[in-house]
Amino acid sequence: MSDDTAQRCCRILEHLREPVIALDLAGFLTGWSKGAQALFGYTAEEAIGRHVLFLNADERDERDGGGRGAPAGDMLEAGSPALEVTRRKKSGEVFRAVLSLSAIHDGDRTVALLAQFSEVPERFEAEEKLRLHARIIEDSDQGILIADAGERIVSVNPAFTRITGYAAEEAVGQTPDLLRSGVHDADFRARVHAAMRGGAPWHGEIVGKRKNGELFPQSVSIGVARDEAGRITHSFSIFSDISVLRETEERMRRLVNCDSLTGLPNRTLLNQLVGQALIAARRTNDHGALLAIDLNRFAAINDSLGHEVGDELLRQVGQRLRETLRDEDVLARTGGDEFVVALLDIGQREHSGIVAQNLLAAIQPPFVIETHALHVSANIGISVYPDDALDTASLLRFADVALKRAQEVGAGGYLFYSPEMNRRAKERWRVEGELRHALVARELRLYYQPKVSLRNGRIVGSEALIRWLHPERGLVPPGSFIPIAEETGVILDMGNWVIEEACRQIRAWINSGAAMPPVAVNLSARQFDGQLPERVRATLERYGVSPDRLKLEITESLLVRGPEKVIPIMNELVAMGLGLSLDDFGTGYSSLAYLKKFPITTLKIDRAFVIGVPGEENDCAIARAIVTMGQQLRQEIVAEGVETSAQMTFLRDLGCDQLQGYLFSPPVPAAEFESMVREKRRLGLDP
Repeated sequence: MSDDTAQRCCRILEHLREPVIALDLAGFLTGWSKGAQALFGYTAEEAIGRHVLFLNADERDERDGGGRGAPAGDMLEAGSPALEVTRRKKSGEVFRAVLSLSAIHDGDRTVALLAQFSEVPERFEAEEKLRLHARIIEDSDQGILIADAGERIVSVNPAFTRITGYAAEEAVGQTPDLLRSGVHDADFRARVHAAMRGGAPWHGEIVGKRKNGELFPQSVSIGVARDEAGRITHSFSIFSDISVLRETEERMRRLVNCDSLTGLPNRTLLNQLVGQALIAARRTNDHGALLAIDLNRFAAINDSLGHEVGDELLRQVGQRLRETLRDEDVLARTGGDEFVVALLDIGQREHSGIVAQNLLAAIQPPFVIETHALHVSANIGISVYPDDALDTASLLRFADVALKRAQEVGAGGYLFYSPEMNRRAKERWRVEGELRHALVARELRLYYQPKVSLRNGRIVGSEALIRWLHPERGLVPPGSFIPIAEETGVILDMGNWVIEEACRQIRAWINSGAAMPPVAVNLSARQFDGQLPERVRATLERYGVSPDRLKLEITESLLVRGPEKVIPIMNELVAMGLGLSLDDFGTGYSSLAYLKKFPITTLKIDRAFVIGVPGEENDCAIARAIVTMGQQLRQEIVAEGVETSAQMTFLRDLGCDQLQGYLFSPPVPAAEFESMVREKRRLGLDP
């Protein structure tokens, strides 16, 4: 055949819709029909010129004449023009096809081959299907039980034995009730049996029983098999053991909804349960209450005895509280040493007060942990629905407001929420926010109240007192914001600002050439930590202020926090050259033991005792005792709050060293105090 003839054949071949390809005797493609492109997915440009082997699905599949080792011509001569082969499409899909070969002759000589493909649909012989189905049943990890029309088990697979513990010979001949757990009611069992008798297929979860008596959850599908006449011949159950799944779900539920330490519901689950109760309460007008509980002294126990003891204490407290409540009541741990009780059904408001009393009584006996007998008390705040609110967030907030008020009143009590409490709480929150803004907006000021020598009336020192110059309310008295600052923690930033501002002012006075006396600043107990000496040192160095120009005043409440923690800090401050003054002496836990242990150089008699002298005998006796004590310990004595000449005379006769009060001067701005010192004013005493 000439080249022109071959080219015409290829052009004709291109338009054929049947899957036909042309190839030379070496197996290289020379023609490619549209049908071949549709079957294999390759265009003519992609196929022509390549060896036919690239269509083979298996390199071993050369018996069809497509490989180099078995020329197609040999196959034709052997009388096998058609055979079933496996081929691969461009997509990677493997398929079966019938291959028919025919030769193109040039005279007596074969010069090319035509190959036509017919795709063979997938099919299984009946026997092959049975073998496949049997293998699937045997290898399945799901238990399979087949019963006859009389509900007698005729076959089970290996997974059935693995899950239930029953061998095939033990199960065959029995009914599926072999696995019955007894936990389902008659109606449930009737629906399952209806599916086994030809009703609608059933799928769900059942609690089954293993051979050893253990109950286990299973996911089950039940159906029937029918013959050609539609009669039920068999029923089947396909089931999986979902114990691990349920255990995982339960662990996840506990992680999400329960406190890891006590096992009690957490805030998330509490909100959910209370929310559900409130939905019902809106319909039925039922009453309920939330009790917010906070332990007293827990932080001290946790810090001194360690977290292990603290954790065990919380577990035991939770156990006692839980035992005091009804089963339908909810006890949650919402964080730290805080618990919340939800009484979801109470007859009247007062009943929640009775429960609160019982809860407080339950934790009165000591908790024995390791070698410690620990005594704790608690405060409880109560909000009631529907009286106070009908949403969870408000009820929790109102209970917390009542709790804070109970803590202010005293340890070991409970209080109901009232609108007045809420008003006061909102005022606290407002003041806290404004205080934080005041620190940034530079609304705070330091005023200086002179300390006067009783020997000559000269100013020998001052106490720096913070004032708040509010943009709308003017000068705010410290009594209205210092307690809130202490309670909210704002006092930490405020105290640091006072030290910073005092040092800045001292430096300004030095730069102006004024010979100013030392300045005393008050320290909050919250500031008194291990980093305090370094903070003070850094501030002094930043402004170039000598430590003897600054005095630190502390209160007695600080001294009972634990000598082992406080004394090293105090010694470090004194070693830096700072003087320590004990403020409000006599109002707390005054004792000679403290004065002997702590490096205090100055005692300040509290104004509560000064105001009664010289008329009140008790105040006179206390003041006299404090002065005598200080003199014996060679400490400087300062009386604050002096307002009358009679008070001044009495205290001077006792032997006080310095006085401070409105008799001499109120706290004044820095510029005015500087003028008083420069003019060498003698305050309160005759020249």
